Amino acid sequence: MKLDRMIGILSVLLQHEKVTAPYLAEKFEVSRRTISRDIESLCMAGIPLVTKPGINGGITIMDGYKIDRTLLSASDMQAILAGLRSLDSVSGTNRYAMLMEKLSVGASNVLAGDTHILIDLSSWYKASLSPKIELLHDAILSGRRVSFSYYAPKGTSQRTVEPYYLVFQWASWYLWGWCQSRKDYRLFKLGRMTGLEAGECFEKRAAPLPDLSSERVFPHLFQVKAKIHPDYKWRLIEEYGPESFRPLADGSLLFSFGFMDKTSIVSWIVSFGGGAELLEPAELRQDVLEFAEGIRQKYLKP
Repeated sequence: MKLDRMIGILSVLLQHEKVTAPYLAEKFEVSRRTISRDIESLCMAGIPLVTKPGINGGITIMDGYKIDRTLLSASDMQAILAGLRSLDSVSGTNRYAMLMEKLSVGASNVLAGDTHILIDLSSWYKASLSPKIELLHDAILSGRRVSFSYYAPKGTSQRTVEPYYLVFQWASWYLWGWCQSRKDYRLFKLGRMTGLEAGECFEKRAAPLPDLSSERVFPHLFQVKAKIHPDYKWRLIEEYGPESFRPLADGSLLFSFGFMDKTSIVSWIVSFGGGAELLEPAELRQDVLEFAEGIRQKYLKP
């Protein structure tokens, strides 16, 4: 993959004063043209590379910017390894751990050391999620549109998207890309996609990074206040933090937080069973009652 190769090229440059494009092409089993594109991509990423033509020419890292690998301590390398292993947990391979071995040439003791940090980015649906990540990653690198059916609270739709970034946020994987039907950038949850396919190539835009602030993605349009039974204190701390509530004289907890829509408020309150009472917005108390009554009527049927 291009990303693996570019990191590998950088690793070679960190270990040698100067290398040639034919040497890199042979080492990574690609064409010299591909190596030239990789060098250009590294330069665009801010790595100061210098290419000199001629018999004594080659590719080097600009003087004054040379990075000494010995500056990376064992703990630094272990932190990198933990991150790479977390990517392997998604793909189901050891691709990134193998990459780490290449980066740590001469310091193999690092790999046999501390393994106390375990990061697993996979999900309960790993069997279906990993192929999606691989397909989308390849589509981003090759500049190919993707199409899929998307299931959202507002209904199902068919989408064709120019993919730009894979994002792991809020314990889930997302795709950030230009949606043809919405004529704008959108964030799509991978778990809601089916029938994912790569299509024709497209000319890449200057795509902005996604704004993943909770205020932007989950705007707090409704301020909720609720009285919660103390047995659910653990849940409030886990989901919203200890600042989201305060204890009352009777031992119950006064919860206060912002929600983005009425439906999520009602379903959240009902999920506590009899352990929560919605106080505000007062007009939604009737919605909770009707929701609960609807469930009651279903179970009254013979």
